[in-house]
Amino acid sequence: MAEIHLVFGAQGAGKSTYARTLATEIGGTRFSIDEWMAQLYGPDLPVPINLGWIIERVQRCEHQIWRIAEQIAKNGGCVVLDLGFTKARNRSAFIELARDAGIPSKLHYVSAPHEIRRSRVMTRNHEKGETFSFEVTPAMFEYMEAEFEAPTEFELASATVFNSHVPAA
Repeated sequence: MAEIHLVFGAQGAGKSTYARTLATEIGGTRFSIDEWMAQLYGPDLPVPINLGWIIERVQRCEHQIWRIAEQIAKNGGCVVLDLGFTKARNRSAFIELARDAGIPSKLHYVSAPHEIRRSRVMTRNHEKGETFSFEVTPAMFEYMEAEFEAPTEFELASATVFNSHVPAA
C-alpha cells in the first residue's frame, strides 16, 4: 500500500540509518536531503558558508523530491523521506501535501541524547562512512541543535518513536 514516511529528529539521532533500514523493510524508495545537497551543490558550496544560499537550495531539493515521491506513491509505492524536518511547520507541510494528494503518511521520530548525537556526528566526520554526506563542524552542530523543534504531543501521538541510543534486546 502506498504511503509516505517522514523521518525526523535532531542531528546525529540516527535518522539516516533508520531511514535506510525502514526503506529496506518496507521496500520503499528513500530520499535523503543530505545526499541530494552534497551531490547537486556540494562542489559549489560558498566559503564562508552562506545560510541563505543553502536554505534556497534545500527548498528546491525538497520541492523536487516531493514531486517524485508523490509520483511513486500514486503508483502504489512507499516512500521514506529523510529530509531532516527540523521544524514542526515543515513536518506539517509535508503531511498536508500527502493528505491533499490522497496519500497516507506516517511520522517516525528518531531520538538520542545530545552527547551521543554530537559524538556520532564528529565520528561520522572522521570516518566518512555510509551516512556521511558532508562535514558538520561543531559550530554547525550547535547551530542546528538550536534550530530543531522537538515534536509536539500531537505529533508524538501519531508517530513511531525510535530511541537510537537504546541497545537492541
